[in-house]
Amino acid sequence: PKVRGTTSATKMKRRIHLGLVLVCSLVSYFCSCSAFYLPGLAPVSFCEDGKGGEDCQTVIQLFVNRLDSVESVLPYEYDVFDFCKDAKEMRPSENLGQVLFVDKLLHSYMNADYGQKYCNPGFPIGCLVTLDGRVKDACVINAEFNKKNTFYVFNHVDIKITYHSGTTEGWRGARLVAATMEPKSIKQVDEKTLNCETGNPMEIPGEFDNDMSVVYTYSVQFTEDNSIKWASRWDYILVSMPHTNIQWFSIMNSLVIVLFLSGMVAMIMLRTLHKDIARYNQVDQEDAQEESGWKQVHGDVFRPPRKGMLLSVFLGQGTQIFIMTFITLFLACLGFLSPANRGALMTCAVVLWVLLGTPAGYVSARLYKTFGGEKWKTNVLLTALLCPGIVFADFFLMNLILWVEGSSAAIPFGTLVAILALWFGISVPLTFVGAYFGFKKPAIEQPVRTNQIPRQIPEQSFFTKPIPGIVMGGILPFGCIFIQLFFILNSIWSHQMYYMFGFLFLVFIILLITCSEATILLCYFHLCAEDYHWWWRSFLTSGFTAVYLFIYAVHYFFSKLQIIGAASTILYFGYTMIMVLIFFLFTGTIGFFACFWFVNKIYSVVKVD
Repeated sequence: PKVRGTTSATKMKRRIHLGLVLVCSLVSYFCSCSAFYLPGLAPVSFCEDGKGGEDCQTVIQLFVNRLDSVESVLPYEYDVFDFCKDAKEMRPSENLGQVLFVDKLLHSYMNADYGQKYCNPGFPIGCLVTLDGRVKDACVINAEFNKKNTFYVFNHVDIKITYHSGTTEGWRGARLVAATMEPKSIKQVDEKTLNCETGNPMEIPGEFDNDMSVVYTYSVQFTEDNSIKWASRWDYILVSMPHTNIQWFSIMNSLVIVLFLSGMVAMIMLRTLHKDIARYNQVDQEDAQEESGWKQVHGDVFRPPRKGMLLSVFLGQGTQIFIMTFITLFLACLGFLSPANRGALMTCAVVLWVLLGTPAGYVSARLYKTFGGEKWKTNVLLTALLCPGIVFADFFLMNLILWVEGSSAAIPFGTLVAILALWFGISVPLTFVGAYFGFKKPAIEQPVRTNQIPRQIPEQSFFTKPIPGIVMGGILPFGCIFIQLFFILNSIWSHQMYYMFGFLFLVFIILLITCSEATILLCYFHLCAEDYHWWWRSFLTSGFTAVYLFIYAVHYFFSKLQIIGAASTILYFGYTMIMVLIFFLFTGTIGFFACFWFVNKIYSVVKVD
């Protein structure tokens, strides 16, 4: 009989054959893969009229955003004034971020796209020379604007569009890589005799009360420049942005200072703690009774804090904000939230906040259980409603003012309903889910036991008292961010573009390290002074950075802005308070968890009978 089988050599040949087939299959698989562009980031090609198609457009559309002033934070629709408008009004679809940030677009009568091409998102429509001859606003750009009590209208714009041709790169048409414009004031004789180069400025006397016809004109120049790639189309904005070099220098200077201080703090803490732990572990029990320092409060250091419910709620919301901020900045650094995709940053932040209700509920419930709390229903409801409710109430009041003033920044009623639906329909249920798992988990185990009778705290010096320590704790973190804060406030209130998210993410990391180290250092000093009330103090120490942010915002309002009017002032400080609250929860949470880790670490390595 024949034996059915194979030799070792045959088996080896089959394995080699199978291996080669597998490698070839993998190679063919990877070779067949194709790249794709993310939504909102794909390049758009333009072709000449009659040569377009699905992959090549023939019309460059112009959209106008809003009308605003340096003296007011109330924007208005473009068609509030009697400008030239398209006969058929067209509105592109808007995302949530555009609606919340008032980044609405209307179709205009010209064919070029302003809104996404300017380092300063907008151009002046006019300026004024006052009765006393003081030149205001954009009148400083031309020495001919010098008549007292006279308005000058910028009724002409020169648009220069730079494109990159795809002839040599294998794709059709051309891609726009830059757009610049220069506003001019030219008095036209009539609509049939137009002068788009030079001429007398278009003047309107300050006391003029009759009808006047103003002719608006524009010119477009297309320039080919294949040295600018589509991926580098925003670089020219960086070159033209004011104070760019100062920002680079200031950020690097702050980074060096913070790293130096961080190294010093870490070295001092490690050396001091090492000596303390070695000394505490070597002394006898009788000698330990006469010792002083942080070991002596081991029986009280984990005593639950007062108002533990409120602290756990703040920490849950702070965790939600921290994760949201980290992911948003990280995606922005990778280019996913490009300025070309309007409103993407705000949309991403809101969606992430809604979806991160589970971590908020989990952290709040777990800590509340660790504090010995039993009112879990109240804890969950406060976590889901307290801080978001404060923000929404403030936002709604600001929106009422915008409605009363007739501003285009007023959020439509339908959008408010959509926000409430996201909040109560998604965020609140996810918070309950997180709280369920948090309460199911056991309380966080502490390294030492808590005494039944609280230890008396000795009299403290001025610097170890709560308020001085909290006030000093926010100075160093604020010193890391105030430069970036200036540019962020400029982008919000002074209509300047901001998309240097790489630096912003770096400052975020520096702030994270600085808040942690400053809180740990002050916590150590207080424990050495035998003051064991560190729970709230660790949160407030780094959270006090938000107070400095508010003080800086007040300084910015009076020194940098020209805002007048009660409505604009209320709106500025109303929105600023939302920023301050969010920043308070964010920084306070960082300081608390850093200090919580530190205290657990040092008390877990000492011998306690």
